[in-house]
Amino acid sequence: MSIRPVKRIVQSQPTLEGAGVRLNRAFGFGATGDFDPFLLLDDFRNDNPRDYLAGFPWHPHRGIETITYVLAGEVDHGDSLGNQGTLGAGDVQWMTAGSGILHQEMPRGDDKGRMHGFQLWANLPSSLKMTAPRYQDIPAAAIPEIVDDDGTRVRVITGEFWGKRGPVEGVAADPRYLDVSVPPGRRKLLKVDTRANTFAYVFAGSGTFGSASAPFGVLTEKTAADGSEIVVREKTGNRSLVLFDGGDEVVVQAGDEGIRFLLVSGRPIEEPVAWYGPIVMNTNAELQQAVAELRNGTFIKHD
Repeated sequence: MSIRPVKRIVQSQPTLEGAGVRLNRAFGFGATGDFDPFLLLDDFRNDNPRDYLAGFPWHPHRGIETITYVLAGEVDHGDSLGNQGTLGAGDVQWMTAGSGILHQEMPRGDDKGRMHGFQLWANLPSSLKMTAPRYQDIPAAAIPEIVDDDGTRVRVITGEFWGKRGPVEGVAADPRYLDVSVPPGRRKLLKVDTRANTFAYVFAGSGTFGSASAPFGVLTEKTAADGSEIVVREKTGNRSLVLFDGGDEVVVQAGDEGIRFLLVSGRPIEEPVAWYGPIVMNTNAELQQAVAELRNGTFIKHD
């Protein structure tokens, strides 16, 4: 058994996206090597319809997969191939953009105006960058939820966990995407793939994630006034992203109100990344070709 130490903790940052949607970005559009094969994670949580109703009008994607997980409200979606539908609370959409697609996502709040969900981007290897686009729309009822003896609840969106397999299949990065709730005061060990990059994103409650030398807390080195190094424990709370180092288990100690977080892991692709907004390829030449095709109307390759 090897408990994963915490590599770093970051707070998601307020960001304006789409036609004026206010959201929080946990990571993305920067040095994302530590998260490979993942490129971006957005938390679009808002109780004010004026901050999200403008939505994400028509825009392109190529070379990636987008994973949308809705917790409250609804998201209407449509694309250039004629696909359309609505995601409700608890639903997931795993869209493989592949060779290219134009689509839009328009959020609507629940009866109290609340909108909450996440969008994760996963990279595609070079061999699948130009594959045919496809959707996997997963209703909430199809996502298995496991309840452990201590009250810990885990929704398995993709990958295998505690003997259950999530309904999303055939994903290039072979990731595991879990929604984990740990009751107040409980300590939980969660197995992870030693070959996968792993992170947790806390969106309710608080707690601490451990290391081998401090199973109940995050160890952070700081410098005291006299120049010596001291070690303190940090508590992670709402909108905190925890990036883990290597190991085969993650340990979490829930706070007094419990803790709920996404636990996401995937094996790195380890290929060059050439990135221009929602288009992610391997070389600048491929990016330039994609932009040229957008302009001349040849971006869509598959019917």
